[in-house]
Amino acid sequence: MTDGARDAAEAGEGADAPDLLRLEGVTQRFGAIEALRGVSFAMRAGEVVALLGDNGAGKSTLVKIISGGLQPTSGRLVFEGRERHFASPADAKAAGIETVYQDLSLCTNVDVVANFFMGRELTRKVLGIPVLREREMYRITEQALAAGGTRIPSLRTTVEHLSGGQRQAIELNRFVHWGGRLVLLDEPFAALGVEQTRRGLEMIKRVAAQGIGVVVITHIMAQAFQVADRIVTLRQGRIVGDVATRDTNADEVVRLMTGDAGMEQARAG
Repeated sequence: MTDGARDAAEAGEGADAPDLLRLEGVTQRFGAIEALRGVSFAMRAGEVVALLGDNGAGKSTLVKIISGGLQPTSGRLVFEGRERHFASPADAKAAGIETVYQDLSLCTNVDVVANFFMGRELTRKVLGIPVLREREMYRITEQALAAGGTRIPSLRTTVEHLSGGQRQAIELNRFVHWGGRLVLLDEPFAALGVEQTRRGLEMIKRVAAQGIGVVVITHIMAQAFQVADRIVTLRQGRIVGDVATRDTNADEVVRLMTGDAGMEQARAG
C-alpha cells in the first residue's frame, strides 16, 4: 500500500474499498488431520500482508488454496468480488494470482527477454513463417524492468548467470507487466544475501504501490515488519492474530505463534 493509500485508509476514506481477496471459513482436511480450521480474512488491492506461523501452522496449505494448488474442504474464496473455485494453479494464474517460490519458474538456459515473454512471444509472419519480433520484445522487457527499478547489465544474459535477487525481480516484473492482481511470495528471501534482500523488499513496495496485493510468507520476522501493512498469524490451522503492523511487535507475534496468547484469542473468536 502506498503512503497516500495508507493515509487515506487511516482517515476513513478507504474503509469502503472492495476486498481484492476474501476467505470465509476455509477448512482443509487430509484424512483425520485438519490443516486449516475455519480460516477467514480479507485484503485490499495494494496491501502487503505477512503470513507468519511456526512449521505446521498451515501457511503453505493456505497459499496452495489461494493459488489453486488445493481445493478447500469447505469455505469460500472470493477474488475481485466473485466466488472462485480454482481447479489448478494455471486456473488461478489466468485470474491474476501467482505464487513465487524459492525455486523460481524461470528457464535458466535462455536469456532475460525470452523468460519475460515465455509463452507470450510476439511474432510476425515472413513468407508465412512466424518470426520473433525480437527488437520489440527487448524494448518492452527493458522498459518493464526499468519501471520496476531492476538493473540488469544485459538482457541477453542467460538467467543461469544472474543472481537470485535478479531472477526474483524478473519474475515479479513479469507478473506485474502481464496484469497480475495478487502475488504470493513463499519465503522469497531465504537464499538471498543482505543487499539482495534489501532490494527485494523495495521491489515488494513498488509492486504494492501499483495496486497489486502481496502476501509474504517469511520466517524472518524483521522482514515482515519492514514491508507488511498487516501481520496475520497462524497457529495450528487457525488465525490467532490479524493486526496492522504498526499496532503490534515481534514479542506479541511470537506469543501468538507459540502458545498462550494465541489460544486465548482463538477461544475468544
